[in-house]
Amino acid sequence: MTYLPLSQVRDEMNVQWYRSRMAPERFRALSKRSDRQGWIQAGGHLALLTVTGGAVFYFWSIAHWPAFFVALFAHGTFGSFLSGTAPHELGHGTVFQTKRLNKVFLYLFSLLSWWNPFDYASSHTYHHRYTLHPEADRENLLPLHPNVGRTFLLQLFTINLFTTPGRTFGKGGLISTIWVTCLDAIGRVGPSDIPSNEWLNALHADQPLERRKSMWWSRAQLAFHGSVLLLAIATGLWVLPLIFTVFSFIANWLSYFVALPQHCGLRDNVADFRKSVRSIRLPRFVEFLYWHMNWHTEHHMYAGVPCYHLRALHEEVKDDMPEPRSLRGAWREMLETWERQKVDPSYQFDTPLPATAKTTRDARGSEAEDSIGDLAPKGLA
Repeated sequence: MTYLPLSQVRDEMNVQWYRSRMAPERFRALSKRSDRQGWIQAGGHLALLTVTGGAVFYFWSIAHWPAFFVALFAHGTFGSFLSGTAPHELGHGTVFQTKRLNKVFLYLFSLLSWWNPFDYASSHTYHHRYTLHPEADRENLLPLHPNVGRTFLLQLFTINLFTTPGRTFGKGGLISTIWVTCLDAIGRVGPSDIPSNEWLNALHADQPLERRKSMWWSRAQLAFHGSVLLLAIATGLWVLPLIFTVFSFIANWLSYFVALPQHCGLRDNVADFRKSVRSIRLPRFVEFLYWHMNWHTEHHMYAGVPCYHLRALHEEVKDDMPEPRSLRGAWREMLETWERQKVDPSYQFDTPLPATAKTTRDARGSEAEDSIGDLAPKGLA
């Protein structure tokens, strides 16, 4: 499919989003950023990874292999949320009140997890402004396949080596990620018949300054992880790449199962986030690991609200929102939708709204209500 240049799309497309209303003073309270809560979220996640990484090293050093593999599984499970999830909210710049702290943790977590915050900032700006309108948002290109194949699940519960980029933003498994990063470091993108590559090419053409930053970032990633590998070879500490370089590709099961329901199976080309985004309920610890992005409809409606306030935001607008799914219910919904799409590719699940929900858009909200935080690069500000 041929798409219009993004600069033309920006000039011609203006999605008039429906947003659930709340008292202005309550919105202002929920929009406040906090260094204390930022440290709990970002610092807490880093502390958790320090503990699991330390356990991996300790059990490796004493050759206690059952405990080593348990620790490595935990390190990967928790660490897989650094790839995309943590940089997502830090990229919005809403985690800490102090902007420098947002940047420090954004670059640290992105470096460790092979994430590219510059390409993602461009992509995710379009994703929020034009959610699931494919001319301007191909970060998630429907239909998405809720994959539960045996080979894929085996990689999710061990090490993700062979998955490749597809219809969502990302680099794929370990082998694909290294290859994509090497290409990016020399200013290239893979074949454009892969949807995620087509989207990257469009973003690079639209935002050449961010493209240059992305290229230098990829070089820094290769230098960092190459240094870890060289240190491991020189010292014989072959466990170091597992702790610092490969961990975000180990035990990806939980991050996959909680993240895919965001948009999978839902409607595109609609101006109502309640139809194109899905919120789910999770246990509090999993919600912490997921940086509260299970409240995803609420996040899209008010992307300037810090992640740790999204549960409270939901309580404010819940009478106007669909009932959040359980994780099992969301997956049942996605799999049933996928089965129907095999027969009717145009089918999309139409999320029912409660009787108390409004459907008529009010007058345009304030600039603060439309805010996506500090996400947009200069060229898209």
